[in-house]
Amino acid sequence: MYLGIDLGTSAVKTVLVDGAQRVIASESRPLTTASPLSGYFEQDPAQWIDATFATLDALKATHAGELAAVEGIGLSGQMHGATLLDASSRPLRPCILWNDGRSAAECRVLERRWPALRATSGNKAMPGFTAPKLLWIATHEPEIFAATKLVLLPKAYLRLVLSGEAIEDVSDASGSLWLDAARRDWSDAALAATGLSRDHMPRLVEGCAPATTLRGELARRWGMSGQPVIAGGAGDNPAGAVGIGAIRPGTAFVSLGTSGALLAPTSRIAANPDRAVHTFCHAIPDMWIQAGAILSAASCLAWIARLFGATEAELLAPLGLRPQAPSPVSFLPYLAGERTPHDDPAVRGMLDGLSHGTDRGSIVQAVLEGVAFALADCRDALADAGIAMTEADAIGGGSRSRFWLSVLANVLNVPVHRFAGGETGAAFGAARLGRLAVTGEAIAAVCTRPQRVETFEPDARLVDAYAERLPAWRELYRPRH
Repeated sequence: MYLGIDLGTSAVKTVLVDGAQRVIASESRPLTTASPLSGYFEQDPAQWIDATFATLDALKATHAGELAAVEGIGLSGQMHGATLLDASSRPLRPCILWNDGRSAAECRVLERRWPALRATSGNKAMPGFTAPKLLWIATHEPEIFAATKLVLLPKAYLRLVLSGEAIEDVSDASGSLWLDAARRDWSDAALAATGLSRDHMPRLVEGCAPATTLRGELARRWGMSGQPVIAGGAGDNPAGAVGIGAIRPGTAFVSLGTSGALLAPTSRIAANPDRAVHTFCHAIPDMWIQAGAILSAASCLAWIARLFGATEAELLAPLGLRPQAPSPVSFLPYLAGERTPHDDPAVRGMLDGLSHGTDRGSIVQAVLEGVAFALADCRDALADAGIAMTEADAIGGGSRSRFWLSVLANVLNVPVHRFAGGETGAAFGAARLGRLAVTGEAIAAVCTRPQRVETFEPDARLVDAYAERLPAWRELYRPRH
C-alpha cells in the first residue's frame, strides 16, 4: 500500500493506493489563506500539519488494515512558498505563498544582481517564485531574515515534521529560482544573490528516489507495521504529470486547480523566460516540464460563486454540457495578478460587456471562457519555445466540469481528455512516486496513463467564434506597473 499526500492551497488531500494502483480511500481537509494587504497571500504552516494529520487520523479510523500495510509515502505540494525556519526549525512567520505579488521590485533587483538568472534557472524573476520573497524579507523584515536558518518550500516543511529531515526534490526546487535547472542542483551564485548559501537549503533528491522514512512515533500513531519510506515527491504540477503518465515529450496537459497551467514534458530544456514560460525539472530523472501558468483558474469560479451566494454546482448546472456560442460578456481572470505571458502582479480582473440584459449564466460562462483564453495565451507562449500541442489531458478540480472542458477544447482547438479521478491527480502522482521509491520499478511500468473516460472534441463553428473573440479579449489587458 502507498500514500500520496498533496499539500494544496485550498486543501490537503491524502489518497491510499494499493498495489494494483486503485485508490482505496481518500481524505481531504480545507486550508485557509490570509491576505493582510492587497496582493499579499500567506498561510500558517501549522495548518498544513493539522490538516495532514487529520486526513491520516481519518484513514486510520476507516481503513486501519490498509494503512498498516503502507510501505511508501509520496508528497506533492503547492510550489514556491517561502517557509522560513529558525535554529530550532520553528517557522518565523507565515509562509508567503506562490500567488503573492509583493516582491515585484525585488525581482528587478535580483536580475540586476545575477545576470545569469534566466540562463541558469530557465525562468525570469517573478514575484511568485521563492528567491524574490527572501529579498523582500531582507528589506522589510530584516530581523526575520537574520534569524532564518533554513528556507523550505511547503511540502519540504511537511516532510521535516514527518521525518525530522530537511529534504527537497528537484521539481519543487525548480520553482525557487535557486536551482540550476540543467545540473539539477542548487546554484551557489543564485543563493549568494539573495544573501543565502547551501547551509540554508535542504538536501536535494529526485522525485522518485527514497528520501527518508516516517518518524517511528508517527508510524505508531497511524498503526503502521513499519516506518514507510518517504519519496522525494514533487511540486503539484509535476506530481499531476506523474499521476496521468505524462512522462514523455508530446503529452501536454492542462491543470485547472486553484491556479491553472498548460504543461508539456520535454527531454531537454526549452525555455522562454521572456514570455514568462516556466522551466521546471520533472519529478523523474532526465526530464523537464515547460509550463505556462496563470494565477487564478478554479479560484475564479469559487469567487463568482461566493458573489452570487451559490454553490459552484448550482452555477454550472444551467449551462448544460457545452456552449452554444461565446458569452456576450468578457472576463479577465487576473484576480491575483498574472504570470504567463504578462508577468504582472499588479493587474486585476475585469468583467466587460455588461448590460441590462446580462444574466447570471452569461457571467458564469464568461468566467470559464476567460480562464480558457488565458490558457490560450499560455499555449502561444509555449509555441514560441517550439512546443506545439495537438491534444491535452485535464486534471484538477475544474476538470469535473464538462462545460468547462468543452470550452477549453474549442478555445485551444485541440481535443481535451478527462480522466476518472482527475481532480486527485497530484495526490495520486505522489503515491506513484512513493511506490517507485520503495520498489525501484521501471518508471514507465508504474507511471502508465489512466483510462480516459471522456474526450471533448473541438466544434469548428465554436472554434471560429472563439478565435474571433480572442483578439478583442486580449485588448482588455492594460499593464498597471
